[in-house]
Amino acid sequence: MPKPDKGAPPRASPPHTPPPGTESEAEAADEAGVSAVEMGTYKCCIFFTRRFALGDTTTPEDVRVLFSRFAGGSPYMGADDLRRYLAAWGGADGEVAEQVVDRVLQDRSRTPRFGRPALTVDDFMHFLFSEDLNPPLRHSKVHQDMNAPLSHYFIYTGHNSYLTGNQLSSDCSDAPIIKALQIGVRVIELDIWPNSSKDDIDVLHGRTLTAPVSLIKCLRSIKEYAFVASPYPVIITLEDHLTPDLQAKVAKMVLEVFGDILYYPESKHLQEFPSPEALKGRVLLSTKPPKEYLEAKGGTMKDREIEPQFKKGEREEAAWGVEVPDIQDEMQIADRSEDDILYHERGLDDNDSQKVCKHAAPEYKHLITIKAGKPKGALVDALKNDPDKVRRLSLSEQELAKVAARNGPNIVSFTHRNMLRIYPKGTRFNSSNYNPFLGWVHGAQMVAFNMQGHGRALWLMYGFYKANGGCGYVKKPDFLMQTCPDGKVFDPKADLPVKATLKVKIYMGEGWHKDFKQTHFDSYSPPDFYVKVGIAGVPLDSVMRKTKAVEDNWVPVWEEEFAFPLTVPEIAVLRVEVHEQDVSEDDFGGQTALPVEELRPGIRAVSLFDHKGHKFRNVKLLMRFEFT
Repeated sequence: MPKPDKGAPPRASPPHTPPPGTESEAEAADEAGVSAVEMGTYKCCIFFTRRFALGDTTTPEDVRVLFSRFAGGSPYMGADDLRRYLAAWGGADGEVAEQVVDRVLQDRSRTPRFGRPALTVDDFMHFLFSEDLNPPLRHSKVHQDMNAPLSHYFIYTGHNSYLTGNQLSSDCSDAPIIKALQIGVRVIELDIWPNSSKDDIDVLHGRTLTAPVSLIKCLRSIKEYAFVASPYPVIITLEDHLTPDLQAKVAKMVLEVFGDILYYPESKHLQEFPSPEALKGRVLLSTKPPKEYLEAKGGTMKDREIEPQFKKGEREEAAWGVEVPDIQDEMQIADRSEDDILYHERGLDDNDSQKVCKHAAPEYKHLITIKAGKPKGALVDALKNDPDKVRRLSLSEQELAKVAARNGPNIVSFTHRNMLRIYPKGTRFNSSNYNPFLGWVHGAQMVAFNMQGHGRALWLMYGFYKANGGCGYVKKPDFLMQTCPDGKVFDPKADLPVKATLKVKIYMGEGWHKDFKQTHFDSYSPPDFYVKVGIAGVPLDSVMRKTKAVEDNWVPVWEEEFAFPLTVPEIAVLRVEVHEQDVSEDDFGGQTALPVEELRPGIRAVSLFDHKGHKFRNVKLLMRFEFT
C-alpha cells in the first residue's frame, strides 16, 4: 500500500480559508505563530518536541495505470488524450478538454515551456482530486421528468420551519425559513396563532416558551427567497389555530404578498395534483388538522415545567453522534403494541371536521390547494383511496411505523395518488430527527424534518436531495408507483433479489491541515484518521463498514475497497464519515451523503461537510465507484 514519505520536506500550503459558518481554526493557529508548513511540530512535555513532516503523497497506483493507459505510455497527457478519458469516464457538465488542461496548469502555477499544454501524472492527480472538475455525481441540473402529478415525487420538506433551535424555548424567526429555502427545501411549515391582542397573526410553536414572529414577515421572506435555489413550487403548510375572522385576514395577507404567483384551483376538490413543471414559480397552500387551541387541555408548557429538560450549557449539536435507527427495528417496536392507532393525535374526526369547515372563512378555504383529510376510526382506514378526489394525510413517525408493520402495501397504494406527510414525534424536544427511509420506502412524499437540527438523519436528507440537480423534487422510482395485474403493489418488507453491487474504493484524503489548527485532534501528534462508509436504504441494503486507522498523518492513505449488494439502489444513499481515533472518544473529521443512483463511476473527488452540513473549504476524499 503506498504511504506518504515522512522523510520528504513539508510542502507549502495555500492560505487557509475556513469552512463557512465555522470558526477559523487555522487562522487561530497562524496567530499563535504556527504556519501550515510547521504543522508537523508538536510539543511533548517541557523539554522536547516531535516533528512530523506532511510530505508529498504518493499517487495511487490505480491513478498511474489510468494515466498511462490514456496517455499511451507517454509521460504527458495532451488535450486529445484527456478528451478520450472524459468520453470514457466523464467529468463535470460541459467540460472541454483544452479548458481542463488550462485550468489544471493554472491551478498548479505551471506554464508549459514548449509545445501544446499537457498534463503530467501529478497534474492528472490534481484534476482527479478537484471536485469542481471531477465531481462524484452525474448530474448538476434537473434531468428527471417533471410533468407527472406532485404525488409522484419525493418533496424536500421542513417541520416547524420557523424555529431557530429546540422545540420548547427557542426563538421563532424567518431566518431558518430563509436558510431552508436557500438549500432547496420546498415545503415550509408555519403554525399560525392569534397574537396576544387577538387582532393579528403570529407564527409560533403553540403552548411552549417559543417567542413568536409575525406571519407577514414570514410570508414576505418566503416570497423573496422561494426560488433562489429551485424554480419548482413552494408549498406552505399551515397548521391553523385561528378564528374565522383571522382566517380571512390570512387570506388577504397571502393574496397581497404573493399575488399572481399564488396557485389555487378553480374546483373545490382536485382529482389529480398538478405537476411540478406546471407549477414552476408558483406558491401553494396546504393545511394541517388544527389542534383546537380554544379547547386545548393540560395547560401551558410553562405550567408543566418542561423547560428544565434542557440543562445549562447543553449543546444540541451533540446529537450528531446518535446512529440512525434501523427502520425494521422501528416497525417491530411499534408493532408490539396491541392497540389499534386511531387517527386523533393531530386533529379531528369527520364530524368535527365538518363543523370546523362550516365556520371557516370561505375566502381562506378557497386558497387551499392541498387539503388535509381528517378520517375517523382506525388508521388503516385512513389509507383508503377516494376515486373522486386527492388529499393529504399527516402521520407521526410512530403512527407510520405502527401501520407499516402490518399494512405497508396499503401505504404504498395510498401514495400513488394522494400525499402522505410524516412528521417527527412530539418528544423530539431538541429538534432531532428520525430515519427518513421509514417514509421513503413507503412512498411518502413529504418526510418532514427539523431542518434547524443536526445529526446523521439530517445528513441523509441532505444527501438524498442532492439528486435531480438539487431542485427539491426527486421522482419516485417506478416500482413505488406501479400496481401489478393481480392488484399487488410494492411491499417494503418483502425479500428482494440483488439488483446491483456498488464497489467503493477509498484511496486517500486531504485538507484537514488547512481547515483545522494543528492541535484540534491531538495535542501531541498528527491525527489518526479512519473512514466509515456504507449504505442507507431499505433494511436489506443498510450497512456501515470501516477502514483501518492511519496513524499520525494529516494526509492519510487507506486504499481499501468495499462491496455493497443493493436490492433497491433507486433510493439508496451512500454514507461517508471520517473520524479521528482517540483513546477516550473519537473525534469527528467530516461527512457526506450521496444518492447512489447518481454516482458517477470512476475515480472521483468527494468533498466533506461538517456536522451542521457546511462544506469544508479543503477537506475531501479520493474515491472510486464501480457498479457490477
